[in-house]
Order: sequence, then C-alpha cells, then structure tokens
Amino acid sequence: MTSKLKPGRKFIEGGPATCTDAEILAILIGSGGPGYSAIDCANAILKKFGTLANLMDKPIKDLTQVQGINTVKAIKIAAAYELVCRIIEHLEKNG
Repeated sequence: MTSKLKPGRKFIEGGPATCTDAEILAILIGSGGPGYSAIDCANAILKKFGTLANLMDKPIKDLTQVQGINTVKAIKIAAAYELVCRIIEHLEKNG
C-alpha cells in the first residue's frame, strides 16, 4: 500500500490503525480549500494544539482560527469529541 493514498482510501484498505492522527483528522474535516488540502488543515491543527488530546474540548472559535477550518468543520471535530465522551461515559456506567 502506498503512502500516497488519500486518508479515506488508506483507512479502507489498511484499516484505521494504519492512519496517522493527521489522516484521521483529515477524514473528519473532509476537504480543505483552494490550494489547501484536508491533510494540510489537519497538520495545521496538530501544529497549533500539539496532539489530538490537546485539541479536544477546545471552543469552536479556537478551532476556526486555523487556516482552512470553518465553523462547519470545527463542529464536526467537536462532535467527534462529544461522541468519544459519550462512549466513555456509557462504558464506565455499563462496564
């Protein structure tokens, strides 16, 4: 499998474990902008916040300060975080 695969294709062909944090984030983001890919956006986010863990629970306005991240994309990232929180809460309650 080539490293030139788009993140979604890499996820399908190699499984989620083969994707980097930036690639998983790029899948959530979906697209970049003119001359700026979803991977570019994801890398910019990780550069600003350091890690996925540091990114989570940030206000939407902080996320939209990153080039290529508009309100809709920031909401997708925030919603993914909320899903994780709810899954963890369910697992803690139900074992």
